[in-house]
Order: sequence, then structure tokens, then C-alpha cells
Amino acid sequence: MTGACPKFQNDAGIAAISIGAREFHCIGETPPQDHPHVYLNMGGRDDILCPYCSTLYRFDGRLAVWASIPPEARYVERADLSN
Repeated sequence: MTGACPKFQNDAGIAAISIGAREFHCIGETPPQDHPHVYLNMGGRDDILCPYCSTLYRFDGRLAVWASIPPEARYVERADLSN
């Protein structure tokens, strides 16, 4: 994957999230309740467990790189509106 990696969150505390990327960042919950934003790389596997929040991420090749099931698991950083 080139460019920025997608970020995913698990505010709902569900056991597994399907994503369209094999390389990504898990942030845990929405800030400020987040954990360190950890880079995860599935390599050739189809799933990986976040070492901080124990969310199981499953690769789904039918999804776009930035997509997730459930869709609200995709984390979108808010633009700094103070500028």
C-alpha cells in the first residue's frame, strides 16, 4: 500500500471489524479515549489482533481500502479548524 494508511476505531467495542486494507492503524476508541495509534500489517494473513484493544481485524477484499464493516469503524481525523 502506498501513501497514508487508513485508521480504524472500535467505539462500539465489538469483537471483529472487517476492513479493506492489510496495512492500517488501530486507534482504539475515538480520542481522547484512544490508545497509541499502532500500525498493523497483516502480511499474507487474513486477520490480525490489535495488541492494545484486542479488536480482531479481518481483511475483506470486496471492500475499498478505507472501508469497514461496520462503516463507523473508519476513523476520519477532524481538520484543525483553528487555522
